[in-house]
Amino acid sequence: MSTLAEPLNDAGKLTKKDFIPPVDVRWCPGCGDYAILNAVQKVFPELGIPRENFVIVSGIGCSSRFPYYMNTYGFHSIHGRASTVATGVKVANPDLSVWVVTGDGDGLSIGGNHLVHVLRRNVDLKILLFNNKIYGLTKGQYSPTSELGKVTKSSPMGSPEAPLSPTALALACGATFVARTVDTNPTHMQEVFKAAADHKGAAFVEIMQNCVIFYDEAWEGVSGRTVRDDKLILLQEGKPLIFGKDRNKGIRLNGLQPEVVTLGENGITEADLLVHHSNNGNSLYTSVLSALQTPDFPMPMGVLRSIQTTTYTDTLVDQQNEAIKSSGKGNLKNLLMGKEYWEVKA
Repeated sequence: MSTLAEPLNDAGKLTKKDFIPPVDVRWCPGCGDYAILNAVQKVFPELGIPRENFVIVSGIGCSSRFPYYMNTYGFHSIHGRASTVATGVKVANPDLSVWVVTGDGDGLSIGGNHLVHVLRRNVDLKILLFNNKIYGLTKGQYSPTSELGKVTKSSPMGSPEAPLSPTALALACGATFVARTVDTNPTHMQEVFKAAADHKGAAFVEIMQNCVIFYDEAWEGVSGRTVRDDKLILLQEGKPLIFGKDRNKGIRLNGLQPEVVTLGENGITEADLLVHHSNNGNSLYTSVLSALQTPDFPMPMGVLRSIQTTTYTDTLVDQQNEAIKSSGKGNLKNLLMGKEYWEVKA
């Protein structure tokens, strides 16, 4: 599927307008998807990538209408399989900038296994996971990220399952880029999307997003205006983990356990706090970050991890080139026919 309104022959600098197709955006009024779409449309022109080199792949869900609303190439694929379709696109043409748009249900439930492998393989994809902690398109069932006890149409007595943390899963899979942002902070979203775009390898971004119909204010207790200073911690490269309305709280390690401390109490200073380095290859540090979950800790926002290593795509291209060098270019007909075959004539 392509939503391109005209031939891709861009001249001059691209703008947000170049990525807006001539179609009506059909999400519920007030949905957080609008803010995410706006942020992506602002970021794409700044990446220096020709418009015809963008591909957006989605699965099934409210978020998966995304390819229709971007004036780029795209696939609206099947439930949970966006990562596999996107892998095929990237392998077939490594020069493309391939983005996956998925949700907490599509990406973590039926598509969970595919997400795990695309991250561990380090396929050069940019994965945006919209997390509203509910199944929105199918009208309000609990999802893998719904909190324990959440009452929904499919859990009238409360969800019996503990929620899954998308970022913790991504870090456990060895993802080379993991970040978190929120739909109510457009500036922060754009910064995170740019960082993901610049990363070579699998870039996973969890977006805390609101569903006004089936789980309104899903993140209000974390990102609401009156609580966000104490419930969120903005990660800054090379800076200590400090948060709070008065910027007087921080995170330090007590043995191997993270704990919240107050600066100035018991002689605690910034020197006692953990310092954020997204390129820290130490799995202990990423484990600490993934353990920072509400209600006991503030949730880290920004780039949790960003390291460089060999990508799946580059490895495949190297293998293909080596095979061509040693054996020459293949012949598809000979491959399909094999060495022995029979020709049947009418």
